[in-house]
Amino acid sequence: MAIVYLNGEYLPADEARVSVLDRGFVFADGVYEVIPAYGGRLLRLEQHLQRLDNSLAGIRLANPLDRLQWGQVLEEIVKRNSENNGDLSIYLQVTRGAAKRDHVFPDEVKQTVFVMATPMSPVPDEQLENGIAAISHDDIRWRYCHIKSIALLPNTLMRQVAREAGAAEAILYRDDQVTEGAASNVFIVHNGRIITPRKDECLLPGITRDLILEIAADNGLDCEEADISMQMLREADEIWVTSSTKEILPVTHLDGQAVGNGKPGPVWRDMLDRYQQYKDKLRQGIAQ
Repeated sequence: MAIVYLNGEYLPADEARVSVLDRGFVFADGVYEVIPAYGGRLLRLEQHLQRLDNSLAGIRLANPLDRLQWGQVLEEIVKRNSENNGDLSIYLQVTRGAAKRDHVFPDEVKQTVFVMATPMSPVPDEQLENGIAAISHDDIRWRYCHIKSIALLPNTLMRQVAREAGAAEAILYRDDQVTEGAASNVFIVHNGRIITPRKDECLLPGITRDLILEIAADNGLDCEEADISMQMLREADEIWVTSSTKEILPVTHLDGQAVGNGKPGPVWRDMLDRYQQYKDKLRQGIAQ
């Protein structure tokens, strides 16, 4: 039985209980993070905790734990759920807590803090060999997508639309400019250059996204943050979607049309190799 953390206690997942008046349940009034743990080592913990700070500030909610306390909780959750020494996906969520239902923030409230670990499944070989299909979709979400809010209904609706179209992801756009995927960041390779949309309120500043940019820069690859029009997306030699759990996936078909030659491209293969090398260093304790 998986062990979770809830409001200061470590307990079996089936024993964890949250009030039905919790504002996370009633209003989706909360934020979350997802942190991979490779070989028991958390990926980019400081960056994830900084993004958590930013998200909490964005919804005007105090952080219930300091960095040291978060580190202790997360390390303990990894330890208690690492029986087979497999890779884990750590999910943490902070809500405004239980209070009388009212749209206005309650004057006094105790945040609800929840952390769980899920075994991380490897990306299927078929997706690595053949890539995935994606659709394009108008970005129907709210304007503060840089906040990692638990209010994910628009994202789930767009992922469902993608699934019903036989695709694995929806690539979103506003005013003809690519923002991100429904549950991922987006990269393209265009005329030999790796490009990802620049950070703003329309997209989540992905930790995996930033790591890929760092790896590219460290290895002298031509990479930049810039606007990506829908025309550039459709003309791209390669398209990738990235996330903490899926890492880097090649999109080989978009809206039923082949991307490039319809197969995972060489730049993606090179970047995936470099990303795996980074993970190996993390497991050995020589990277963060």
